[in-house]
Amino acid sequence: MPRRYDPERRQRIIDAAIRVVGAKGIAGLSHRSVAAEADVPLGSTTYHFATLDELLVAALRQTNEGFAKMLAERTPEGGRGDLATDLARAAGDWLGGDRTGVELEYELYLAALRRPALRPVAAEWTEETADRLAARTDQVTARALLALLDGICLQTLLTGTPYDEGYAREALARLIP
Repeated sequence: MPRRYDPERRQRIIDAAIRVVGAKGIAGLSHRSVAAEADVPLGSTTYHFATLDELLVAALRQTNEGFAKMLAERTPEGGRGDLATDLARAAGDWLGGDRTGVELEYELYLAALRRPALRPVAAEWTEETADRLAARTDQVTARALLALLDGICLQTLLTGTPYDEGYAREALARLIP
C-alpha cells in the first residue's frame, strides 16, 4: 500500500500536543496520547519527533510565536506612545484571552526548569522579546520590564486575582528612565 502524502501531519501533531498539554498537563503528554489526539498512527509521532522533548520544543516554539505576534502588534518598535501603557495593555489582552492557552504557555515555558532541551527555546523567546523592547528603551530596562511583566502575569494566574492594568502600568513605568 503506498504512503499517503500528508504535508500537514507534523503541524497536526504539534497542535495535538498543545491540546494534550492544555488538557492534561505535561505529565499527560506521550507519543500515544498525541497520536490519538491528532488521529495519526503512533509511528507518525515518533517519525516527526523522536523524543517528547523534541515535541515539547516544537510546541513551546509555536506558543511563543503567538505571544510574540501579539506583543509586536501592541508594542511596535517604532512606537511613540507610552511603553508602560502599551505593555500593561498587552498583558491585559493576553491574560484576558483564553486562560487555558495562557496557562499552557507558562507551563511549557516553566518546563524548561526541568527539561534542558527546552531551555534554548525559552532563552530565544526572552532574547527576542527583550530585543523588541530595547528598541524603545535600553537593553537593561527591557530585561527588567520583561521580568516584571512575567512576575505580574504569574501572580495573576497563581492567585486567581483579576489583572490590574493600572497597577501594571504604574509598576512598569517606574522601571523606564
